[in-house]
Amino acid sequence: MKSTSNIIIAIFYLVVMFSACSSEHESTPKVLVFSKTLGWRHASIPTGKSALMKIGEQQGFEVDTTEDATVFTERNLSQYRTVVFLSTTLDVLDDAQQVQFQRYIQAGGGFLGIHAASDTEYDWPWYGRLVGGYFMSHPNNPNVRRAKIKVTAPDHFAVAHLPAIWEREDEWYNFRNLNPDINVLMTLDESSYEGGDNGDYHPITWYHDFDGGRAFYTGLGHTAETFEDPNFIQLLTGGLQYTMGERYNIDYSRPGVMPEPERFTKVVLASDFEEPMEMDLLPNGDILFIQRKGQIKRFDQSSGEIEVVTTMPVHTVYEDGLLGLAVDPNYSYNNWIYLFYSPIGEEEIQRISRFTYYGGAFLPETEKMILEIPVQRQECCHSAGSIEFDKSGNLLISVRDDTNPFESDGYGPMDERAGRSPWDAQKSSANTNDLRGKILRITPQPDGTYTIPEGNLFVDEELGRPEIYVMGCRNPFRFAYDDRTGYLYWGDVGPDAGESSELRGPRGHDEVNQARQAGYFGWPYFNGNNEPYRDFDFATQQSGAPYDPEAPVNDSPNNTGMEQLPPANPAFIWYPYDRSEEFPTVGTGGRNAMAAGVYYAEDYGSSPNKLPEYYNEKLIIYDWMRGWMKAVTMSANGDYQYMEPFLDGMELNNVIDFVFSPNGEIYFLEYGTIWFSKNTDARLVKVEFNGGNRRPIANVEADITEGGLPLTVQFSSEGSKDMESTYLRYRWQFTKDKYSTEANPSFSFDKPGYYNVKLTVTDGGGMKSSDQVHIRVGNNRPSIAWVIEDNSTFFWDDTDIQY
Repeated sequence: MKSTSNIIIAIFYLVVMFSACSSEHESTPKVLVFSKTLGWRHASIPTGKSALMKIGEQQGFEVDTTEDATVFTERNLSQYRTVVFLSTTLDVLDDAQQVQFQRYIQAGGGFLGIHAASDTEYDWPWYGRLVGGYFMSHPNNPNVRRAKIKVTAPDHFAVAHLPAIWEREDEWYNFRNLNPDINVLMTLDESSYEGGDNGDYHPITWYHDFDGGRAFYTGLGHTAETFEDPNFIQLLTGGLQYTMGERYNIDYSRPGVMPEPERFTKVVLASDFEEPMEMDLLPNGDILFIQRKGQIKRFDQSSGEIEVVTTMPVHTVYEDGLLGLAVDPNYSYNNWIYLFYSPIGEEEIQRISRFTYYGGAFLPETEKMILEIPVQRQECCHSAGSIEFDKSGNLLISVRDDTNPFESDGYGPMDERAGRSPWDAQKSSANTNDLRGKILRITPQPDGTYTIPEGNLFVDEELGRPEIYVMGCRNPFRFAYDDRTGYLYWGDVGPDAGESSELRGPRGHDEVNQARQAGYFGWPYFNGNNEPYRDFDFATQQSGAPYDPEAPVNDSPNNTGMEQLPPANPAFIWYPYDRSEEFPTVGTGGRNAMAAGVYYAEDYGSSPNKLPEYYNEKLIIYDWMRGWMKAVTMSANGDYQYMEPFLDGMELNNVIDFVFSPNGEIYFLEYGTIWFSKNTDARLVKVEFNGGNRRPIANVEADITEGGLPLTVQFSSEGSKDMESTYLRYRWQFTKDKYSTEANPSFSFDKPGYYNVKLTVTDGGGMKSSDQVHIRVGNNRPSIAWVIEDNSTFFWDDTDIQY
């Protein structure tokens, strides 16, 4: 046992430290104790609150207690030097509150976790790293046992008062996902009790600096008696002294603090498109974009108008059409653009061609066919078709695997029966002599030919097509090339099986992949983290052995390339329909992973519109179906570390393409909510970041959006707000010469037509924002009807409506 004098010295040290902290400030330091539970509720919580309040009285700081998660706002949290999670359980914070707590820690805040704080927020990996680990299990019958604790850092002031071996009773947690960066103060001796599962290394109390703040955790605190133990009280006092720091330093202006989501404004530049696919920027800032059925459109930055450049004749059955667009890096000199499209005709191909687009005119007669890709048009599906230049002038091309997926039950489609080639992905993705299911890399030449850059997958043409950079893809719909590292990122849309099968293999996963060099990425033999499918005989319905990711073999009769394939690379990020254990923040539901690119702040100089430094070197990914974007933080060598929300709370209507402008601005295309259709919410969008006076938010609601004459619509601006808490002015534009300045006006339309009603709100600082709603007013004549076109998709017959 330590001597009483040592304990007195330690207490004196803590009192002096707290007094020094307090004397530096006019106001009394404050601590927030948060004890919300959605799972098991510990009976010790009231005693714990009382003990923490008593520590505050003794050490000269105030203690507030709450179970109301709505207090997790910047304005409220900034007054506290530490937030204590006192035996919280499960998901106690919603998404917005999580963002605010993360920002608080990044701003220099402190965190003290007690006992079941590690049994909290399992779907929020950032929190798990903050705490230092997650609860895994504890002894049963009884939970509370006597055990020995080893003090491993006796010189630390939080445990200096304790004996080298501290024997006591508590509920002893086993942990998973322990953060390797924690500084361990005490460990459990598992030989002293039954029920330990962490082995020789079983931390029970630790601390660490984390993401700009400080965190301290102890697994003790299950019983009420624990909070009456002077040794434990002194341990908590030391933990608070560490997390509160030597001075009050909550600073939200730090570059490491995540920007508030409200500082990003979604500005709709144009809308009401029919299947927009891909876009690129012209040197003057205008935006070219394409629609699947052949239209090329241009957004004029100066006028804000949309111009239809041309409509190309394209084959549009299944998912074919006009799929990819890239502007030549030297467009200012040569006026070339490149298109990936499916030409009309009997020949089953996709084509990469170069065209001249000069002075606003598209010149079809200038076509130079760069590359033709044989495909099959008998069966559905998939499209891919993205094209993009890298900094060396190489053109990267994502090509779909056009295998019918619907008769393989959502598993690997490898039907080797005669006449079943469209159902066998071994003919394409796993075929070294086929361009489908690949990302290609070529170097276009001025005469319309191309060369092969160094570093592609097959140097020897006898082994495989030299254009192939990445093979083994299913539907690599959107990709991004990192010019700094040379790494390629892409989202690969995965198969549909909802459950794994012993007979067939793993359930389906979407993937975000990272290729640091040319390689094979597994499809159709592997999915997700190189989980293997089994060699399945579709004729006999019998399964063979699982495929070997180290030495995959393609012995399909439909294969025209090498049998021995390169080793398969696992996915960078992967997730199923259900909850992902590895990446829980991606959520659940439909899947359609895509990659936007890695952001480098210095590439955009002092541009006022660029993203903040916080996102420097982060990879932006998004999911078309789930409607989220994520910022992925990676290590210096590109290893995955964690992901967090990006543009959180912004409504996304199936984002299908995403680019950074030369000024660091974000543009994206929204496909809209209905497949294979014209959508009013198919939009060209610009995202503005404002570090100062933020734009207000405009929100339009209408009680009815279509009907016959006369049509009276009640409009509402509810949901519109000013982020700086000033007043708002409203202006509604109903027709060319009819407007209102009321907040919630009504308007009667007395002529048939298609009206774009726009609300503009202006805040006290003169910042404006707009939203709009489309109102369709008929003339009550039976000629306005529904018609069926193209694969049973519904369109309006507008022939009798005047615009």
